Amino acid sequence: MHLHRPPITDRKLRFALVGCGRIAANHFESIAKHAERAELVGVCDTDPQALAAAQQRTGARGFASLTELLEGVKADCVVLTTPSGLHPQQAAEVAAAGIDVMTEKPMATRWADGLAMVKACDEAGVRLFVVKQNRRNRTLQLLKQCMQMGRFGRIYMVNVNVFWTRPQSYYDSAEWRGTWEFDGGALMNQASHYVDLLDWLIGPVESVMAYTGTLARNIEVEDTAVAALKWRNGAMGSINVTMLTYPKNMEGSITILGERGSARVGGVAVNQIQHWEFDTPHEMDTAIGDANYQTTSVYGFGHPLYYDNVVRVLRGEAQPETDGREGLKSLELLIAMYLSARDGKRVNLPLAY
Repeated sequence: MHLHRPPITDRKLRFALVGCGRIAANHFESIAKHAERAELVGVCDTDPQALAAAQQRTGARGFASLTELLEGVKADCVVLTTPSGLHPQQAAEVAAAGIDVMTEKPMATRWADGLAMVKACDEAGVRLFVVKQNRRNRTLQLLKQCMQMGRFGRIYMVNVNVFWTRPQSYYDSAEWRGTWEFDGGALMNQASHYVDLLDWLIGPVESVMAYTGTLARNIEVEDTAVAALKWRNGAMGSINVTMLTYPKNMEGSITILGERGSARVGGVAVNQIQHWEFDTPHEMDTAIGDANYQTTSVYGFGHPLYYDNVVRVLRGEAQPETDGREGLKSLELLIAMYLSARDGKRVNLPLAY
């Protein structure tokens, strides 16, 4: 793949953002934190009130459509924080303009759309970044280091729980929420960062069997799901997700049981190391207390760290941590779970391309 743009080192990097809803605030804060190297030059939303609020907050120029934004500002990277089902078409439009794309999770709601996004960016010679800010959490970075060093030995079992709450009012707050086309359900939207951990930490999944259900919310998609997984390395495990926890978010956790180590990272959003035991001590074990952080937000603190990587990539100082191909890995696993639940059978990976 040939990228035709040289690194940008003689000025601030120019970001523009499309979709000024709930998650956009994390992006505004992140860009502001990197103000010495980055600036927000444009914001876009079809809702005049959301657009006005974003303009007032950031001082960036406002646009009513993506097309107007692309014509009106010279951006180095356009950030898509729009409903997930809109990402593929918007990514293609930005790529066609020769501009790098950053998309929130999930990158798309359909497998073919995810593949098309990667292809469109490849063909246009632009980069595609997929936001996976949870990977930057200190707790998960420590787990990743353990995996890379082989401290667990052979992995036997992995369990992921996401026991959160989303009231009916959350889904009713916007027409796109809770729809198959634009949102996806508890697995694809709320738990997508946890699905990402299954491949990123443990490795390629061999097969999956899933059940999904809409038990209490008036929505198209599932509010509850379970899946059993078998990895290529022989490990087995499960992911359990619900948005019906009474009365509030309770747990976001991952437990890894291996031949020479056991660990559990829990709390509301994988923010506390609750169990950490290995046959051979290592100096990283002293960092466990520092890694635990109290968080009131299930988003964690990863967005500014994610932006740091993107800024460094655009400046020619680093490789992308999560590009489009990396983003496809969790999308593929999500789609496999939905296919399994729909058809009542085991789905083997990789999916047919």
